[in-house]
Amino acid sequence: MIAAIADRKPAIDLGPVDICFLIALHVRAEGASLTSFTEHQLEDAFAHASATLQPEVENVRRRATHAIHRLRDQRMLARVDGQGVVRTGEFALSRLATGIVEFFLQEDVLTRASLHVLVASLRTAISDILATARTATEPAHWADGVVGPLQVTIAELVAGIERRQRGLDLQQENFQTEIRRLLEADWFGALDQCQMLLESTSATLHELNEMLLRDSSELLALLHDIEELAVTAGETDAEGVAHRLMDQIDRSVSWGTTRQRAWSEYFQYVHRYLRDVVRLDQHARSHSGCVTSSPAAARVFARLCQRAPAADPPHRRAAARQRAGGSAASLARSRARDRGHRRSAGRARREGQAGTRRRGADAVLGDIAGDSGAAHGRPLHRGGPGRAHRRAARACECRGRAAVGRGR
Repeated sequence: MIAAIADRKPAIDLGPVDICFLIALHVRAEGASLTSFTEHQLEDAFAHASATLQPEVENVRRRATHAIHRLRDQRMLARVDGQGVVRTGEFALSRLATGIVEFFLQEDVLTRASLHVLVASLRTAISDILATARTATEPAHWADGVVGPLQVTIAELVAGIERRQRGLDLQQENFQTEIRRLLEADWFGALDQCQMLLESTSATLHELNEMLLRDSSELLALLHDIEELAVTAGETDAEGVAHRLMDQIDRSVSWGTTRQRAWSEYFQYVHRYLRDVVRLDQHARSHSGCVTSSPAAARVFARLCQRAPAADPPHRRAAARQRAGGSAASLARSRARDRGHRRSAGRARREGQAGTRRRGADAVLGDIAGDSGAAHGRPLHRGGPGRAHRRAARACECRGRAAVGRGR
């Protein structure tokens, strides 16, 4: 399939004017209930989009002609009049163009209300199809009453859930960008708003995951009954469709679990940053060397978000845990080295103080001994101190202790 598409060499090259042109056509079609556009209507819509984005550009009509041909080559516009090249034709937006326009205009985000409606519709439709399968006796009954509804109705409803899940993924990414922007602009004033975004998204994902886990079991049980009936009747088409839909529902349930876990890890990461950096006193943190200004804190947060954990495959999570373990070991070794340096510095300081005390005592002893020797008219003998020497030593020790006490 990929090789067949690659042989067609598909490419999409749309600029801002082209996208606004398609949006203008979509809005006009809905407002006036148009099913197609004439070339004059296309040129008028392009002139409106061009005047909004590039008001100084001239030769709008010629540029409109080139834009129409360019969009037709990229399968954005389809000619629907059937007149060929003999007459000016009528054009309509293709499914590809409509999908691009709806992506920019509509926010299909999965919510509790939309999921409840979609699941209820799925439950009702699958129950009706199961009742038809139980009474089907001919291949035509299976094709019209089971295979067709499964391929169209049920598949569209499940695709609606997946489309809104992708919309919620985009919304979560926008929330992360908004949190980063708020902290870069005013990191103290953005606390409440960041906390609200984090908690509201966490609550939404928790509710959606619970609903998907609770309701999916019933939907899968109904589809499993249809699959067993199809196997019994030998209807391979109905069996294959039911199996694919079960896989699709399993994928939607897995999305809920994965996104909740990923956002929970991001929530803990950002909450730890808000608690350890932003909520602490800025003056105290500045003296400790952690944070000196709000731009620095914003850069720290940007680096934290880049390293924030995500829902990766098991082997990547294992590698991340191994890296984290290595970082923790490096941090432990660094702290041990710091403690060793502090102990060495303490010992050196104590030894210096002891040396100072000894040098002071020696100096005092020398003074007293000198005075004693001069008073008695004889030098002080170094080997074996006499009575005067012992008295001088005791006086020296007392004076040394007093000097050390004053020094402290």
